[in-house]
Amino acid sequence: MVIAVDAASLDKRNRTEQQLFAVVEQNTPDSIKSPLFPQDEPDAFTFRLNKELIEQLNLWEWFRNYAKEAQVSTAGIRGPQNILYPWDTRFPINQVGIILATLGKSLVANEKSDGNPVEKLAGCEVRYNSQKYVEFIARIQAAQGIRTYVPKGFGTLPIWMASFLIFMLDLDGGEHVTSSHSVSTKNATKDLNNQGSQYLPEESMQFVKKIEEILKIADKDGYAIQFSAVKDEHIDFERLDELHDGVQLYVGYLKSGVATDANLNLIREMKPPIVVDCVGGCMYRPMRAIFERLGIANSVRWLHVEADPLYHNIGKLDKNPKTGASEFYDLGCDFSILDVVQSVDYASKLKDQPIGTIVEATDPDGDRLIVCQIEEAARAETLKRLGVDYLTLDDDRLLTIYTPNQAFLMLMDFHTKQLKTAGLWEHHPRFMIKTTPSALAWDQWAAANGVNVINVPVGFKEIAAIMKKIEKQLSDAPDAAVVVQDVYGETISLGVQPRLIFAGEESGGMITGPEELIRSHGGRTAIAMREKSAGESMVLVTALAAHCKQADIPLSDYLAAIFEESNITATCDVREDITYYNESEPNPEKLRTAKQEGEAKRDKNDLFFLGIAIALREENIDMEQACAILSEALPELDFTTLQSIRFVGDGTYLKFADMFVEIRKSGTDAKTKAYASGPNKDECRRYAKAFGQTSGDLTELYKTQIGQTYLIGVEAKARQIYEDFQAN
Repeated sequence: MVIAVDAASLDKRNRTEQQLFAVVEQNTPDSIKSPLFPQDEPDAFTFRLNKELIEQLNLWEWFRNYAKEAQVSTAGIRGPQNILYPWDTRFPINQVGIILATLGKSLVANEKSDGNPVEKLAGCEVRYNSQKYVEFIARIQAAQGIRTYVPKGFGTLPIWMASFLIFMLDLDGGEHVTSSHSVSTKNATKDLNNQGSQYLPEESMQFVKKIEEILKIADKDGYAIQFSAVKDEHIDFERLDELHDGVQLYVGYLKSGVATDANLNLIREMKPPIVVDCVGGCMYRPMRAIFERLGIANSVRWLHVEADPLYHNIGKLDKNPKTGASEFYDLGCDFSILDVVQSVDYASKLKDQPIGTIVEATDPDGDRLIVCQIEEAARAETLKRLGVDYLTLDDDRLLTIYTPNQAFLMLMDFHTKQLKTAGLWEHHPRFMIKTTPSALAWDQWAAANGVNVINVPVGFKEIAAIMKKIEKQLSDAPDAAVVVQDVYGETISLGVQPRLIFAGEESGGMITGPEELIRSHGGRTAIAMREKSAGESMVLVTALAAHCKQADIPLSDYLAAIFEESNITATCDVREDITYYNESEPNPEKLRTAKQEGEAKRDKNDLFFLGIAIALREENIDMEQACAILSEALPELDFTTLQSIRFVGDGTYLKFADMFVEIRKSGTDAKTKAYASGPNKDECRRYAKAFGQTSGDLTELYKTQIGQTYLIGVEAKARQIYEDFQAN
């Protein structure tokens, strides 16, 4: 059953889009509105790039910014685009840039193939221009002799399905056009390697160097970029169609893991059904088919099923929330941000759903999941004590919004108990991989349940990198204990033939590992898939929801029971996102200037804390001096229980006696992210806000103890620490 969206909501959505289009049109000069090459030519053609065009399009400046992004990006090389005129090179993401990057990647792939045929996959979610980008990617690759598997009509495909198919079909990699949960005017390409994992920076730099070579040749002699015909034999629409876009294979994978008979039987008995909010619409088609094949389709009601680049108006405002100025402002669709959830108008859209209804909200590319539940208004005080956020729906009902930290804690606990009930838990030692800013409660739960924890920097590619290190040891010495080192530098023995119970990050992405190693068609094995998946977590959440329904308890009571059973003291977590500019600014010059100014603020904040961490590591200062520096800069905070300050690959992690704070700069934008986890939510928020809003100005004590000159080499030292972690 699909929950209908009322006409008023659709009308509001259409008005917003018309306003957005009008602003974009107004800020695009007539000289840019003519395409640089054919947009709808089905036959092969050539786009010739030369010095004159490079200068006209300012491609060297574009390249410098692109290369800079590739060095640090955590989730694909992303940025704003001109949604009406996508060849507009004033924006970071544009057709010319996509074409150059694709050509660079194609040349690298062919060079590394030793003459063997190269096979890749390309897909996208619902953003503006995404399908055309996929078409051009496939046609550039086809012209280079690379076979590219694409959905019919270059249609949508969740990122996790693209990753899954690359691994299972033993492909050479893939491209996915997505910008996750960021604003509607942004886009990106996520490059996936032959494991289905996102590129690490060193992989990205290989094709970035090739782009530079192409531009140099074009600058001197011109460069002919070939586009194949749409019907070229190297563009394969049939294979994915035969595989139902991977649905059948994925169902088999789920049945080997979270879709156990016990979980499926629980789900089939559940009433009322859950609501799945397919934000952006990309998840509806594959997940409906998966639920049908699992025999649990009757347990789901679907919301926002139409593919929509504006995300059904979710997160869209008509004024800047910081300045109050009247302008189009997009919050994105990250449902871990309460203002975004507020913008959905669940009060009207869920008006017919009873108390107890679980809401599972995905993001546009289907890799993140946020869990909500309708509860009685009388439970407000209980929810506050537990640190659970909520919104008021009406006089009788609240909508709880669980942070991914809270929801995933419930999932790992439920999954563990299901394995124990099935008599499987003791068959293998268990471990978890988590990113450093994820909840301290996860570490405490793991300690109470005999689960080893491996901490890594932010980004699922970091989780995948650890998986591959573990798998190599399993292959090379299957009877020996697996030993790895985490980003803290700690050596962790996982035991003989360990199995992954959970891998995830606080932003809403997770995966589990099946009991038997996953085997691709070509015989490769893996402990888990390489990309976070709301498809997998959705099955587990639905089973948990059914379990709680059977026990006649809300999710919040299940969470409270975990806190008690596992002696968890760090029951609260917060994340403060400091965005330094309006990402939806339609004027590219203003956008570029605002972003550069924002990046300077972001970097200054980051360097302040990073300098302390590296100075401590090199024993230029001690903890007493570090605390004194922090106390002078942040006098409103108490640092008497601070135990350590460490650089953790992409941020600075401060461990207190009963909490942590992590401060890191976004790898994809002019943002600072500050995280805190501990026993008191108000205190966590106070610390996270203070750290996030720190200007980075050096105090007198900072200048005396560390010094401005010392900071010059700090980022290079941090980069070396990160590279050493990757290499160990």
